[in-house]
Amino acid sequence: MSEPTPVFDDLREESDQLDGIAAGLSEEQWAGSTPAPRWTVAHQIAHLHWTDRAALLAVTDQGGFRELAEKALAAPGTFVDEGADEGARLRPAELLARWREGRAALQEALRAAPTGTRFPWFGPPMSAASMATGRLMETWAHGQDVADALGVVRTPTDRLRHVVRIGVRARDFAHTVHGLTPPAEEFRVELTAPSGASWTYGPEAAPQRVTGPALDFCLLVTQRAHRADLALTATGPDADRWLDIAQAFAGPPGAGRPPKGAAR
Repeated sequence: MSEPTPVFDDLREESDQLDGIAAGLSEEQWAGSTPAPRWTVAHQIAHLHWTDRAALLAVTDQGGFRELAEKALAAPGTFVDEGADEGARLRPAELLARWREGRAALQEALRAAPTGTRFPWFGPPMSAASMATGRLMETWAHGQDVADALGVVRTPTDRLRHVVRIGVRARDFAHTVHGLTPPAEEFRVELTAPSGASWTYGPEAAPQRVTGPALDFCLLVTQRAHRADLALTATGPDADRWLDIAQAFAGPPGAGRPPKGAAR
């Protein structure tokens, strides 16, 4: 059996926080638009539910997951939206119940996974802890869409360290999906956690540097806010270019969010 891993608890807590917002919404609020084009609050929760189910398949039924992955590859431009559309057609109470059931089943499967096992995914194979980290990042990011749609201000927590870690590790991927050659040198990333702690990555003497609040870095790499609206500082041309293209999620570059006040 796998040993206890903090990210499992953090994933549960992140999901519970979003659940606490969604559970009190009216049907009209569930149908309200979010910053993602065409997606309502229901679409956001439905997408999380769909991806939790996909992760559960990857952990418990790899043959079933391969079939799902083949369907995704056959329709890369529409598959995600189709999954969200399907769930969003459910009544809010039913969608909420299914999301709760699905994420509970995934938690159980991840915690029971043997140490060292790697599971298939839409990108490289992932360990149980990495799978949980990815689910937390998505839950936080789509939760931000829900919060923005409702005008809710969430209190950031140090669970963001998982999102930060993915964003830092995805530096080279972000360059590759934009057709750019990743920089050869490591960058120094220095971020201030919500608790006030300092989170640092890369060589201390690296000339290419990114500094600022961890929350802002997470909003940037999940493309939930425009760089112009964030208190992040880049030192060096390569670090500066990275902040223009950074993303923590798999797949092609996203459209991101326009600057505040920009015409939509």
